[in-house]
Amino acid sequence: MANIKKGDTVVVIAGKDKGKTGRVLEVIKDRDRVIVEGIGRVTKHTKPGQTARGSRTGGIEVVEAPIHISNVQFFDAEAKRGKRLGSRLEEVERDGRTRVTRVRVARGHGEAERDV
Repeated sequence: MANIKKGDTVVVIAGKDKGKTGRVLEVIKDRDRVIVEGIGRVTKHTKPGQTARGSRTGGIEVVEAPIHISNVQFFDAEAKRGKRLGSRLEEVERDGRTRVTRVRVARGHGEAERDV
């Protein structure tokens, strides 16, 4: 199960972009990969075509390639470094009924866990 979700800020911990941070644009669960804004950029050659309006398309584009989810780590802005994520069960009262919900928390060595 992946703890990283769309919209999270992550730091790359392995590969050519190690140390860079970016926002997750997409999570591809079946392949265990994520697309991170500005990370893993590759050049892609697209076939020239023509739209209905007559403008030309195609050429060389620079796009973000998917990277493996094990190569990124959640970035805790408060601590200004990567953190491991966990979950905690909390009781929440809504409309007079008590429910148990799962809350993501940032884990740290010798620090209190924080809600993410």
